[in-house]
Amino acid sequence: QVQLVESGGGVVQAGGSLRLSCAASGRTLNTYTMGWFRRAPGKEREFVAAMSWSDGSTYYADAVKGRFTISRDNAKNTLYLQMNSLKPEDTAVYYCAAKRTNYGSPASPSSYDYWGQGTQVTVSS
Repeated sequence: QVQLVESGGGVVQAGGSLRLSCAASGRTLNTYTMGWFRRAPGKEREFVAAMSWSDGSTYYADAVKGRFTISRDNAKNTLYLQMNSLKPEDTAVYYCAAKRTNYGSPASPSSYDYWGQGTQVTVSS
């Protein structure tokens, strides 16, 4: 079992920045890929970014490339999502998730076994 707890959400004006954190516990993460997803009101959950914990390989959705950066702190078992140049369309509940690296696509929610409770990000215009 992997337990995931997100934090760092809030309300920010368009053009601003936020950093989300995801604290992981329960297992060592070397065989896992960690991802960020989001769900806006009335929309499906969508992929934002992912990182292989072992080698640091990263993946980004086109909508956030160049604005968001995924990173990790191995010592703290914590995943981050630095979000810059935020837009109103980034408003959503953001979720952290974990999947075994060798199973499924990092961009597919169905590949992930463990999910956090989510943190709300609201970008005002």
